[in-house]
This record gives sequence, C-alpha cells and structure tokens, in this order.
Amino acid sequence: MKLKICGMKYKDNIEAVASLQPDYLGFIFYNKSARHFNNSIPELPEYIKKVGVFVDEELDIVTEKIKKYNLQAVQLHGSESPEYCVAIKGVEVIKVFSIINEFDFNVLHPYEANCDYFLFDTKGELPGGNGYTFDWDVLKNYPSTKPYFLSGGIGLNEIEKIKEFKKSSVSKYCYALDVNSKFEIEAGLKNIEELEKFKKHVTSIDF
Repeated sequence: MKLKICGMKYKDNIEAVASLQPDYLGFIFYNKSARHFNNSIPELPEYIKKVGVFVDEELDIVTEKIKKYNLQAVQLHGSESPEYCVAIKGVEVIKVFSIINEFDFNVLHPYEANCDYFLFDTKGELPGGNGYTFDWDVLKNYPSTKPYFLSGGIGLNEIEKIKEFKKSSVSKYCYALDVNSKFEIEAGLKNIEELEKFKKHVTSIDF
C-alpha cells in the first residue's frame, strides 16, 4: 500500500516528511490554493516520486513545471479532458474525480487508456484539501481494474475505517492513500509526529 503526502510547501518540513519515506510527495501548482508551491524542492531520495498538482492549467505550463522540478507524476484536479491527459508525456498521470455520496462511474470510461491512475477525493468548495471523507461504500460499484488513490479527509481518526475498508472487496484496486489537511499545523506545514503514527498504523495493515 503506497502513501502519498500532498500539499508540501516548506523546505525544512519537506525534508522532515521525506525522512518518513512516503512513496509520493505532492506539490500544488494552483495559485488559488493556500498550499500553492513556489519554492525550490530540496534533494529527495530517488524512491520518493514528486507529484505536481494542477487545476485546468495550460499544458505548456505543466510541461515547464515537470522539467523545472523534475516531477515524476502529475495530478490533474480540474476538468481536464482525456486528450489533455494523453498529451502529458514522460510522467505518471493521475486523474482526479470528486465524490460526495454518489458517483456516475461512466465518466471514467474515456480516461481508461489515457491516464495511469484515478484518484477519488471528496467533493467540496475547493479542489482538494477540504478535510472530510466521502462515503467509501460508493466504490463498491467501481467498474474498472485501474489502480486508484484514495483521498479526502484521511487522518489518524480514519485508521479503523481504513482497516475495515481493507477487509472489503472495495479496496481491491486501491493503490495508495493520499493524505493532506488532516496532518497540518497550518496550510502546507505538516505535523511530523502525527504522520509518523499514521504511517506505522497503515504499514501494519495487510493490504
């Protein structure tokens, strides 16, 4: 089970989070986000993939950020088309879909061949980082075999819920957990102690 920690912003904090050995670190390149990243990324271990998070951004800007920050993945949090996804070259493409209590899985079909992963997040006022979970039972109707990231309000209080999720067939294609706002001291500044606790709990679960 992979772990992605998103919304990184501050150099010292990035280095401290990286010491926990997550699989992915997310950097948000969206001007309206309180976690908007406009800094330099410290040198990270090669096993940590750097993810750039974008919301309906111009393709040339996405390409420029990939090169500038040596990103290994992009996460598309807007209404990007399947054609937009396939135009991004050389990195993993994660397409985000937001859910509350129901979801029309038919919208996934055009993206099946054009992205590497789906990410399911909680639909809220902001494109991510809203701090609450959606009803994971919705994923019982997941029609695909494409691996996905599970996101949206996941924190220490969700450990038991994650354990139950793991026991169900719903988790079969869950590739990674994506955490952000529930581990923040302030926007973009992560609580290392709580993240460490969470990682220990999650890695003890047999996915």
